[in-house]
This record gives sequence, structure tokens and C-alpha cells, in this order.
Amino acid sequence: MSATHRENFGSSFTFIMAMAGSAIGLGNIWRFPYMVGEHGGGAFIIAYIICGVLIAIPCFVCEALIGRRARQGVVGAFRKIAPGSGWRWIGGMCVLTSFVIVCFYSVVGGWSLDFLLRSLAGKLAGGNPEAATGVFSGMASSPVESVAMMAAFMVITALIVLGGVKKGIEKFTKLTMPMLFVLMILIMVFSCLLPGAGEGVKYLVKPDFSKLDGAGWAAALGQAFFSMSLGMGTVLIYSSFMKKEDSILGSGLWTAGSDTMFALISGFAIMPAVFSAGIEPTAGPPLVYETLPYIFAEMGVDAPVLGYAITLAFFLAILTAALTSSISMFEVCVEHAVEQYRFKRWQAVLAFLAPGLALGVLCALSFGPLKDVKLFDKTIFDLFDYASSNILMTLGALVFVLFVGWRMKKADVRDEITNGGTLRLGTSVFNVLYFLIRWIIPPAIIVIFVSNLLG
Repeated sequence: MSATHRENFGSSFTFIMAMAGSAIGLGNIWRFPYMVGEHGGGAFIIAYIICGVLIAIPCFVCEALIGRRARQGVVGAFRKIAPGSGWRWIGGMCVLTSFVIVCFYSVVGGWSLDFLLRSLAGKLAGGNPEAATGVFSGMASSPVESVAMMAAFMVITALIVLGGVKKGIEKFTKLTMPMLFVLMILIMVFSCLLPGAGEGVKYLVKPDFSKLDGAGWAAALGQAFFSMSLGMGTVLIYSSFMKKEDSILGSGLWTAGSDTMFALISGFAIMPAVFSAGIEPTAGPPLVYETLPYIFAEMGVDAPVLGYAITLAFFLAILTAALTSSISMFEVCVEHAVEQYRFKRWQAVLAFLAPGLALGVLCALSFGPLKDVKLFDKTIFDLFDYASSNILMTLGALVFVLFVGWRMKKADVRDEITNGGTLRLGTSVFNVLYFLIRWIIPPAIIVIFVSNLLG
């Protein structure tokens, strides 16, 4: 696909919605609230915002300006800006990273789809609270159920991407992102009105700077970095469909703001309910698929209609968040095949869907028949997760920053950020941003990389 005939997002709003959808994922829901409470509440939120402004947003700008300047996919972008160099291989690494994540992320997305279907059938709310906590382990370890849900989720992702930028991605995110925020806000209001919910609110907002130690700052830095979907080409690929008159820096600020706002809303939607039920707060899949179903089921005993509505809204939000992230990663892969190998879009979708399903099956079975099959002391699912999140994404982001800071001409960087001088951006602001890109962010990413390797 040539840059001349490349699609554009219809407006800056739809671009920001798509970018926010890519950034907002399950980590905002099951990881961020717990990290806030464990690392000092309001103190952690302050640290998280600082890391977002100084590290995550400049990283976003680097990846976005490469995409919009080249108006090509992850491999073609480096070929165009740095022809004849080896930088194009970084684009190939981005395709690999996105593909690997789609394979195991579809398993998690399948869990969300499964729980939404159970919610529709009324099998979570109004049931036995103790039985609700066992649903997840039974479903995840069931070969047929887990594989079927994984496959269904990946096929839904592929069908959305098949529609292209305007008829697929833009149309889907423009509809679902506002709905996602509305659903979580409604759940937040309900959760904060529960008896004893005040303790959950304190858990999230009461600042305790004594807990914000080196580990807390490292957690804030890592969360700010990974929450923006950096280093795997999704920002680059979406920005290649961005209009020339839209502000890259402004889009980064809006994306980061939307992502942070959703993470906070999720925290207030979840933790007050957890404390109201007298349950110890946790993180990860157990929080979403065990603790919360227990709370919803308990709620449904006394108020079945309310319990049903809250359960349905929550898992619809969970599925939406998973899908908006997965389509951005799948688009990286599909656009690569369309651009570099001249595939038609449906051919590119099938080219990645088939092997994706095969590897997704292995990841899904990691919780059942293949749970004892381990490589480097990790299950197949955990290995895919570890390799992509802890190694490939951080290396990808590091290379994007180094490319912009040290390979591109400073004048070209300024030209792209200021839209050819049409956007008013003070010289001091640009110089600070450029200084961060060259001297501060690379060491910060290395810190994230090392801390991830050390656990």
C-alpha cells in the first residue's frame, strides 16, 4: 500500500479514541489499583504521573513521529527514513512482538468473553458465592472451553481488523470507547456507595510517602511505560494513519490522560467493592475472575436484578478493553503483510490468524494439559508473556527513542512535532523534550529492562 493512498483516521478525536483503546487494557483494571494501594496510594499516583510526563509521553512522541513522517508500516517506516540501514530489522521485531502478544493475550480475552457469556446467562450473579470463585479455575483448565473462547476472541479481533482503518478499527473504537468509560463510571459510583467502601477509597488515595521507596518508583515507572503500549509498533502504525495537521504531542497527552483516568476509575470501581466485601485486595486474573465474581454473586443473592446488571456491565467493559488492545497489535501484523508483501487485507488477516490460532492453542492449554510443559522454567503462556513484555517491548521502545534522538536530524524531529512550524511550541519546551529523549529516557528504559529481568 503506498503512502499516497493510505487511509486516515477521520478526525483527531477518533485517532485519540483508537490510541486510548490500544493503551487501555486489562492491566489498567487488574494491576494498577493494587499497585496504587501497595505503594502509597496518592503518593504512587503522583509518582506515576511524573513518570508518565517525563518518560512515557516522550516515548509515545518518538514512536508516533516515526509513523506519521513515514506513513508506512513498522518495517517500511525505517526503510523510508533510514534507507539502506539495518534499522528496518527493528520493525520486524515489532511485528514479532505484536504477534506473540496477540497469541497469549487472546487467551485472556477468551476468559473475558467466557465470563460475559456466563453473565448473560445469569450464571455468576445470584448464584452461590463460593461456587463463583471456582468458575475461573474450572474454565481455564478445561481444554475445550479455553481453546474455544481463545479462538472466538482472536477471530473477533481479526474481523474488526479486516474492515481496515475507517470501517473496522475507527468504527469499533468510536463506538466502544465512550461506552467503556460510561460502564466503568456507573460501576464506580455503585461501588463507592457500598457499606464500608470508604476503606477502599482510602486504600487508593490516602498518600503514604513512606511506602514510595525505590521499588515503588520502579513500579510507577514500569506501569507508566507499559500502560501506553510502547515499543511494539502500535503507536507507530496508528500514527501512520494520523492526519498531518493533528498534534503528536497533544495526542500523546490526551492518550496518557485517558489511560490514567480509566485506570483511576477502574480502581474506584473495584477496590471499594473488595473492601466492602471484607476481602483482601489482590492483583491479576484472580482479582477479575475470582474475587469480583464472588462479590457479584454475593450481591445477587439479595438483589438479583442489580447483581445481574453490574456483573454484565463489568465483564462487557473487560471484554471491550481487551479487544481495543488486541486489534491494535493485530493491525501491526496485518499492515506489515499488506505493505511489504502486497497481500490483500483478507489474505494478510488469514496469514496471521492461522498461526496465531495454532500458538494460541498452546498458550490456552498451558493452564490444563500442557501446564507441566515448561521452557526456561516457564509455561508456554508465561514464556510468551515474559519474552514480549519484559524483553521485546522494552528493547523496541529503547530503539525508537535512540533512533529519534541520535539517528534522525534534530530539524526533522522539530518539524514533525511542530507540524512544520504551524503549532506553537516554545523553543525551551522542545529543547527539554529533546533532552529527555536523548539523555534521560534511554537510561530509564534500561532500568525498566533490568528490573524486569531481575523480577
